[in-house]
Amino acid sequence: MTADLADVPEELRDAVAASLEAAGVSDGHLAVELVDEDRIAELNRTHRGLDRPTDVLSFPIDGGGDAAGPRELGDVVVCPAQTADVQEAVVHGVLHLCGYDHESDDGEMLALQARILAAL
Repeated sequence: MTADLADVPEELRDAVAASLEAAGVSDGHLAVELVDEDRIAELNRTHRGLDRPTDVLSFPIDGGGDAAGPRELGDVVVCPAQTADVQEAVVHGVLHLCGYDHESDDGEMLALQARILAAL
């Protein structure tokens, strides 16, 4: 199986595919949306209680579950105005969808992110 990247902007598909491969995820659907500062601030406020814009938010759906049928990995929302590197933000967001969490690991996620970006 391969990942369904139909809802990822074409210019970001290589970064998403590389992130999924590095995380060992070979199938599933995810979406990436580029939004303005007002929209990302609204999402940040609603879902994280932080009333400010941010660079990237991830909304995992299936959590790697064993449900029948194709996986639904979730959504990555990026605000280009809040990041110097949209590709880096996308890689970061996809790794979160794959279960990585830089706030609770020992640097594994950010090290993996750096390796992915260096290879792109």
